[in-house]
Amino acid sequence: MYLKSHTYLPQHIEDRTMLIRNRRLRSSEAMRSLVRETYITPNDFLVPLFVVEGKGIKQEIDSMPDYYRYSLDLLTKEVKELWAMGLKAVLLFVKVPDNLKDNSGTEALNADGLMQRAIKTVKDACPDMLVMTDVALDPYSKFGHDGVVGNGEIVNDDTTAILAEMGLSHARAGADVLAPSDMMDGRIFEMRTLLEDEGFYNTGIMSYSAKYASSFYGPFRDALDSAPVDLKDIPKDKKTYQMDFANRDEAIKETLMDIEEGADIVMVKPGLCYLDIVRDLREVVNVPIAVYQVSGEYAMLKAAAEKGWLDHDSVMMEQITAIKRAGAQVIASYFAKDVVKLLG
Repeated sequence: MYLKSHTYLPQHIEDRTMLIRNRRLRSSEAMRSLVRETYITPNDFLVPLFVVEGKGIKQEIDSMPDYYRYSLDLLTKEVKELWAMGLKAVLLFVKVPDNLKDNSGTEALNADGLMQRAIKTVKDACPDMLVMTDVALDPYSKFGHDGVVGNGEIVNDDTTAILAEMGLSHARAGADVLAPSDMMDGRIFEMRTLLEDEGFYNTGIMSYSAKYASSFYGPFRDALDSAPVDLKDIPKDKKTYQMDFANRDEAIKETLMDIEEGADIVMVKPGLCYLDIVRDLREVVNVPIAVYQVSGEYAMLKAAAEKGWLDHDSVMMEQITAIKRAGAQVIASYFAKDVVKLLG
């Protein structure tokens, strides 16, 4: 496969089986670096940040060691530190007090809500930081679902209307990119249409296009207290809107539809178990692909490293490199700071 023809080679070379030795290109660190195909830089990362009400709060998440919830005053400090490290994009999530939760995301539309203030806080602290925002109802839902609950199901069209208004509220607060994570049908079209109608032509949309109903989300739901509640006549999980993890072709269908509806960036979530989907999409779409290396993936490595079963840094770099090698141009990861520190 390497040579088109052997007919021109002298007989004594033609008969030798080791004419090509692939190990020559692995012979030293200098050589391996020279021919390396995939490189990791700070520009690859989108940093998830969890925000809470209060002051002076930097609260470690029990199921996510070394990761924190921040009050707005300390969010300022964290954002400045990220920027100094060369990390230029953040993805904001908010932990909403229980008394502000209902079934229709009323607080999500509050122009002075926690998310809206968090956006302004980041922009005030670091105007050039790219701010992406989570657009979904689960942090605001008393049922822990990504949409309005009615008659024992998640009501799609009522939800998309609210999500579009929620996204517009984020854009008005200064968000650069909206990141709808809900998996409702048609929500990208609703959001893009409303943004255009209101003059927010340059606000981007990063759609969670292939978001699977995964068991890797547990620590994240702990971080935001957003797990579905266990009540009679309420769906106990998110499988009626998040994708079946056994499906592959469906991811392409979902992603192509989101692009047609106006998504600028598409996402696959979770990461490592779904790199075949990333590769599939890379072959058929011409927009940036993001991968979310989710909380469960983070927590597993932290736990294994604490036990001494895995080397934290080497496994972390292997995982991140695999995600980029598969075709991701954006990596949302709780390891972002750790990786950049290791890169030096």
